[in-house]
Formats: sequence, C-alpha cells, structure tokens
Amino acid sequence: MSSSFAVVALGALVQSGLGLAAKVPSTAQVVDWKSFNVLENVLPPAEANDSTTFLWPGVTEKSLLEKPFHIYDDEFLDVIGSDPSLTLIATSDTDPIFHEAVVWHSPKDEVFFVQNAGAPAAGTGLNKSSIIQKISLKEAEAVRKGKLDEVNVTVVPSNPQVINPNGGTNYKGNIVFAGEGQGEDITSALYLMNPNLPTHHCSLNDVVINPRNKELYFTDTLYGFLQDFRPPPGLRNQVYRYNFETGAVAVAADDFTLPNGLTFSPDGRKAYVTDTGIALGFYGRNLSAPASVYSFDVSSDGTWGNRKTFAYTASFIPDGVHTDSAGRVYSGCGDGVHVWNPSGKLIGKIYTGAVAANFQFAGKGRMIITGQTKLFYVTLAASGVKIE
Repeated sequence: MSSSFAVVALGALVQSGLGLAAKVPSTAQVVDWKSFNVLENVLPPAEANDSTTFLWPGVTEKSLLEKPFHIYDDEFLDVIGSDPSLTLIATSDTDPIFHEAVVWHSPKDEVFFVQNAGAPAAGTGLNKSSIIQKISLKEAEAVRKGKLDEVNVTVVPSNPQVINPNGGTNYKGNIVFAGEGQGEDITSALYLMNPNLPTHHCSLNDVVINPRNKELYFTDTLYGFLQDFRPPPGLRNQVYRYNFETGAVAVAADDFTLPNGLTFSPDGRKAYVTDTGIALGFYGRNLSAPASVYSFDVSSDGTWGNRKTFAYTASFIPDGVHTDSAGRVYSGCGDGVHVWNPSGKLIGKIYTGAVAANFQFAGKGRMIITGQTKLFYVTLAASGVKIE
C-alpha cells in the first residue's frame, strides 16, 4: 500500500480547525506534520542522517530560512507573538567562538558565552584554554534595527582563569562557570565554587541552580576526553547536586550515555537533561545512541525520580536546554532551537539552518543563540525564568 504526502495550504488548516491563517506573522510559516511524516520514499541513512538537513517535499533550505519561525502547533504563537525576529549579529570565519555557557547578566544587560573547547579550528583544549566573552544587548538591538553592522564581542579575563569553560549560570549577582579542565593535572571544576571531590570529574558540562531548593546541579560527561584534552574517565557520566550550606556533593541521576544540557521548570519540580550520546567528539558518531531530552520529578528534598523520555530530535542532538516562564522546554539542536510544551509535544522551531549549540533568554522577549560561528539575536513574546 503506497502512501502520499502533501503540503497543506493555510486555508485547509483553517478548515481543519487550527485557525492559524490570520495569526501567522510574516516571519513565520506553518509546518504540516503530514508533509514529512507521510512520504512515498525515504532516503537511506547514508544519504539522510544527523549530518544532513532534512528537506521534505515542497521546501528548500532557502524557504526554511526566509521564514525562520516554524509553527508545528498553534501553541507556538504564544511563544513568538505577532512580530518575532531573528537577526544575525556577529560571525566568525572558522573559529567557533559562539559556543555554550550563555548567561544573561541583568545589571549591565550583557550576555556572556564561551568559545568551543577542543575545536581544531580554535586550537583550544589541551594546549590552550577556551575563552569567556560577552556582548551588549543594546548593541544587539541596534543591529536588529539596522543602526549597527555587528555587535562588539569582548573577551572577559577571569582570575583565577576558568579552564575550558562550557556551562554557566547566575548565582547571587555573580556567574558560576563549569570548567572542563585540561590534561591530567587541571581537574574539571566549578569556578566560584569547587566541590573538591577526591576523584577528578571527567569534564563538567552544564550547571544550573534549582529555584526551589537553591542547590546547584551539574552534568559530568566525557567530552573533554572525546576531544582529546582530558584523560580517560575516572567516574561515571552522571548528574550531581551541590549544597552550598553543607558542602555536600551527591549524585542526582545516572544511566546516561553522554549527559549534556540541564535545566529545571520554573517551579523547580521538574528537571530536564539532554543526552547527546550520538555525538562522540573526535571519534565520530553513533547514530543508535541517544539524542534525547529526559525529564525527572524533583522531590522537596532535592532527589530525582520518575525518569521519562521527554523528547527526541532527529536534527543532530539536543544540546543546551532551558525553560521559559510558562514551563515550555527549549533546546539547541542541529537546525536551530526546538520548542516543546510541558507535555513533550513539539510546538515549533526557531530555525537557523545550522547547529545551535546553546542559547539563553535575556529577560522578557529577547534571546541570544550561539551557533558556533554565528551569533543570533531573537525577539519574541516568551520570557525566560526570573533570575533570583
């Protein structure tokens, strides 16, 4: 029995009850699930895999980029509002300086982020630490309005130096960075706070504070080893929790291939962890490994339970992950930022056409996306979780 596909017109969508035609902003487009989930032919894995962009019948790379806000469900209209925008605000020829640890520092309205550690194009990792940088949101808005060509990207010195930073979060007016470490002697560490476990962590990747219990949680994974700037692992790949008052460090969750991004729901009762097991750094890909977001219930005592597969992406991997003030879950994937409702339903994408390693809300209606060699500024309706 053969199947067929069709790109459904907006008029048909209105007739089917979605009622989107009158609401779709000029920078957005409606994506019909049947246009790519019901196909006559599917390319083999050698031709269609995590390294290729999936272009279903009726679309091109150009058409997807021209209207980058892709609506999979009308809930996404609450995210993007009536006039969303996506603006390229800085570029780098080959050096992936727009990588992870994206943190908005509200007192000066600046966004911090870090360079990719272990990237051959940057020469970072074992012999040279990646750097911390920042931009001004005022300049980002000026670029959006056509008053400035690019934002100024400023290198931020740190003392002591944060070695190969990869994750970051706000903490009492400061920023906590997770450093992946370097070689045998410089252990992976949390800067501004170091748990001082008796065994070296592998390479800390992401870090966040639970808004409910105020404890700090972080992922420890293998990417320092997989990018040849950390020794073979001495611990399992796990999620840890740190109590600021007692100094206690405990495992919050395990059973991951490569735990990566980490965030909480606005009330702190749900945890979300991305597992990027298919991406093996300098050692290729394992397409049978996870590329998923897992959810957990967080108890009042800070322990986790009730693990569920929240979402899977076929667009490379879900890397950095954050929630908005309404509890929707966002993750940087292979073609931009994907957005799910709290039930795990994909409702939309902010399409950049390339890997979005991470991103961060910058208060109400603003977002910065780090795309390795490209930096994007987004205006939309949604807001990030309040910084305490």
